Amino acid sequence: MPKLTVEGAGTFDVPAGKRLVLALEAEAGIDQLHACGGNARCTTCRVEFIAGEPATQRPAETAVLAARGLTGVRLSCQITCENDMTVRAISRLAGSGRKDAGTRPADMIP
Repeated sequence: MPKLTVEGAGTFDVPAGKRLVLALEAEAGIDQLHACGGNARCTTCRVEFIAGEPATQRPAETAVLAARGLTGVRLSCQITCENDMTVRAISRLAGSGRKDAGTRPADMIP
């Protein structure tokens, strides 16, 4: 079972293959944004990796990050927990001005 460490929140066991965005919410209790419902459109689910960043990106993640000129961040909706990782949750509901985090992402990445 992979370990997910969230800066300032602790270390959590996460089921292998679980979407990072869902693990942040369910296992770590983080109020992670996901305004587009986990479809790699809005970039509100951004995280910064401290350790264990996956070497590959799904095409949808690569495209939306490039289109918005974002570097040094990844989309938690497009990553599955396969190995131990340490992240900084930078896109949170608290302080965002949004009424909610967004539609719950599907269990599997489309």
